[in-house]
Amino acid sequence: MTKTFNQERLLTILVAPQISEKATYIADEHDQVVFVVIPTATKPEIKAAVELLFKVQVASVQISNLKGKSKRFGRGVGRRSDVKKAFVCLKPGQEINFAEGVSV
Repeated sequence: MTKTFNQERLLTILVAPQISEKATYIADEHDQVVFVVIPTATKPEIKAAVELLFKVQVASVQISNLKGKSKRFGRGVGRRSDVKKAFVCLKPGQEINFAEGVSV
């Protein structure tokens, strides 16, 4: 059963790749890529968006909802936004290279 998604929505699902020491470790050990996604994104939508944008095959998607921290700004107290992360597991032999096309 293949569900079709709105093409315009799929292009807005992925906000940014998460580039950190932990994300690099996960990519090396488990063939997973970490993305920050919009809060209303679902697992099937994230899978379809990654396959559409990067032309790779996705095995599975895990999601993590991170609550924003309370922070002080002088006397006032603010709050960081909540963030939703997607851990995308790629099928064997698949790879997403974010560094290609970047010249230093």
